[in-house]
Amino acid sequence: MSSIHEAIKKNILILDGAMGTMLQRYNFSEEDFRGERFKDFPHSLKGNNDLLSLTQPQAIKAVHAAYFEAGADIVETNTFSGTTIGMADYHLEDIVYELNYESAKLAREVADEFTAKNPDKPRFVAGSIGPTNRTASMSPDVNDPGYRAVTFDDLRIAYKQQVEALIDGGSDLLLVETIFDTLNAKAALFAIEEVKDERNIDIPIMVSGTITDASGRTLSGQTVEAFLVSVSHIPLLSVGFNCALGADLLKPYLQTLSQNTSFNVSAHPNAGLPNAFGEYDETPAEMQSQIKTYLDDNLVNIIGGCCGTTPEHIKLIADIAKDYKPRVSTATM
Repeated sequence: MSSIHEAIKKNILILDGAMGTMLQRYNFSEEDFRGERFKDFPHSLKGNNDLLSLTQPQAIKAVHAAYFEAGADIVETNTFSGTTIGMADYHLEDIVYELNYESAKLAREVADEFTAKNPDKPRFVAGSIGPTNRTASMSPDVNDPGYRAVTFDDLRIAYKQQVEALIDGGSDLLLVETIFDTLNAKAALFAIEEVKDERNIDIPIMVSGTITDASGRTLSGQTVEAFLVSVSHIPLLSVGFNCALGADLLKPYLQTLSQNTSFNVSAHPNAGLPNAFGEYDETPAEMQSQIKTYLDDNLVNIIGGCCGTTPEHIKLIADIAKDYKPRVSTATM
């Protein structure tokens, strides 16, 4: 199979869209989330989308296939919350390795099917590594600023288990995404480097942060430039931003990033901002026109969608991206 390093030089690569948005369409019940295996489990499991890789695997494969059909080159594994820290909310820490392994395996199977049908367009699997629901840089207790709900070592150990399973399951690359606290991300990157050293392997890494509001900073307070500097010690396939903002509001931060890094640049913004009901109203055509400005300004090497995006969004993005050459950096960092 062609390596992603070769593919990214030839074309702007298309990342998939939202997994959660697509799974909502199934309207799964508590019983659906449990499946046969967890039918007597003593805690509620509804809302644990990662678990669906074990209990509703056909639905997960169907979502991956829909994004590949739409033109995606890369799909993300269904493992955004797949650490012992994330799964603690559901009392499922014991199945974390299996969850990640099976999720990667499902995505690998679908990717291989599509590559076999069209070998000129190889399809890739990105092991999705989310930020967890805890932050290593800030206190969750306003009365105790020095308190931390998680340590760097807690995160490193949890991420290492996830990384090993994602690689064992067949991931081509790893995506450390939706980073709101760079210290969490550094724990994930440390864990990845540990696994690479122990196994004597190399695996491409994408890093994607989140600008949380109009201040242009991550939740833990970093500017675009500070975020970039703090992750640039690792040789990355790409660095970018996702989530929190729509394509239009994300653009100025993407411009700053693109001007300051020699890494490839990725973006997978939301379909606009959520409405009063937490839903995303931006149409595929609206998002396509905004992404076109990214392409006109030579900002990205990898483009996809986050919350609210669907195969319809990704198809229109893929349709327009094929007319453009990948970004070539003039930065030295």
